[in-house]
Amino acid sequence: MKFSRQTTLRAQASVAGVGVHSGLPVTLTLGPAPVDAGFIFVRTGLEGSDREVQATAEQVIATDFATVLGDRNGPLVSTAEHVLAALRGMGVDNATIEIDGPEVPIMDGSAAAFIAAIDQAGIVTQPAQRRFIQVLKPISVKIGDSFGEIRPHTNGFRVEVEIDFTNPVIGQQAYAFDLNPEGFRREVGRARTFGLMNDVARLWSAGYALGASFDNTVVFDDERLLNTEGLRYADECARHKVLDVIGDLSLAGLPLLGAYRSVRGGHKLNHAVLTALLADRTAWRVVEGEAARRTTRAVGEVGRGIVGGRVAAAFGPDVS
Repeated sequence: MKFSRQTTLRAQASVAGVGVHSGLPVTLTLGPAPVDAGFIFVRTGLEGSDREVQATAEQVIATDFATVLGDRNGPLVSTAEHVLAALRGMGVDNATIEIDGPEVPIMDGSAAAFIAAIDQAGIVTQPAQRRFIQVLKPISVKIGDSFGEIRPHTNGFRVEVEIDFTNPVIGQQAYAFDLNPEGFRREVGRARTFGLMNDVARLWSAGYALGASFDNTVVFDDERLLNTEGLRYADECARHKVLDVIGDLSLAGLPLLGAYRSVRGGHKLNHAVLTALLADRTAWRVVEGEAARRTTRAVGEVGRGIVGGRVAAAFGPDVS
């Protein structure tokens, strides 16, 4: 975890694909943004003028099958989590994300294409201290059988994910990851979204998964993995959940200093924990640059004393 200066992209870089739920073609262009801008989606191709939406928790209007951002006039960008995970995971603080359709392209189901676009654009340092949201005490949320908690942590941002599917091929998996760019690129960024064949009819009838295929989704039936190329990691499903967490929690607006644990979680749980944290002004503070490095360990020690074919992708309703 680097605590020094903010970063943005040197130039623009584009990717093109289809939306996993809409099935519509879309081009996404990553580009530079000023100091303290954060991540800004610019929706083009609309009648009238382009519309912008800040990638923050306040702008989330749906989490049932993906993370959807919008404004008072309705949704603007769906399935935002993978590109946001790539930006946060690769250490980018400020960027514009121009998109000419209603949904971020699914690409191969992972963040790999967005990492490649970031590499193409290049990352440059900006003349301002990096700021963080530092977690000061544990905040937890329970939704049915799902549980999420964010707590103080002594060094950077850590994600701990546990999944438990009744599907015997996926079953129980756990994965923990301390966020850093090279680790993200190697261990998490290539983990693909996954789906269950028996969810096809339900998601299609709801108007979702119209662009899903074996090219962008890891697919299981009740007995086996159906993708002929196999898995990228033995625990790819758990790693993809970590990818989603990094994207969803990037909506804090600043990098987090804390540890997030998710059990049977999904987008809805991630958003609920983040909004609960931000709503409690005693649970966090903003710190800058090297001050963050000096204070993480002390706060972590204090925090431990505060105990409190086409297939359908499994984005769906917070089941893991």
